[in-house]
Amino acid sequence: MMTTRELRSALSEITSNNIQQATSWMGKLSEKQLNWRPNPGVWSIAEVLAHLNSYARYYHPTIQRKIESTRFRNVKEDFISSPLGKSAWKSMKLGRLNNVKRKFKAPKGHNPTIDTELVQGTEVSDFIQQQNELLEIIKSSAEVNVRKVKIPISISKIVRLRLGDALLFITYHNERHMQQILNLKTHKNFPKK
Repeated sequence: MMTTRELRSALSEITSNNIQQATSWMGKLSEKQLNWRPNPGVWSIAEVLAHLNSYARYYHPTIQRKIESTRFRNVKEDFISSPLGKSAWKSMKLGRLNNVKRKFKAPKGHNPTIDTELVQGTEVSDFIQQQNELLEIIKSSAEVNVRKVKIPISISKIVRLRLGDALLFITYHNERHMQQILNLKTHKNFPKK
């Protein structure tokens, strides 16, 4: 259990770190670097960002609509995850050594190797915009009960997570893929230019 203030603080810190990294060096990468893959089965930096941007295009407007239209305005001090929500975000959270504990297959609509139209050439700027948008969503979550507002997940509108759990899932998912990008950037064969 954590307070809603601690929840927002943790989410904002990770998201701000993503923005800082994206603005400090990602925008300076060449097209060759953005599209480089160490082997055919691994996504490029552009593909990772396209994947994250596709999730943001679903979750951000969905969450914004729910926050604006909810009747649950009675803010609670403590946030408690549901068992389903905790399972979802824990599966995305990096290990203590910033390692990926478990790999997942991306759904077709969010997989840039299957849906090649996800990669549009504006991945870095779109990602920065999406992360800034997420920061605003995190701030606006202070106005509602993050335990009562429910967010349908992208792969099934029937399954819904508490707003706090959905924000944890999205943020840890972003952090996980940022680590994937860092791993690509530090790969011994990563192009110099």
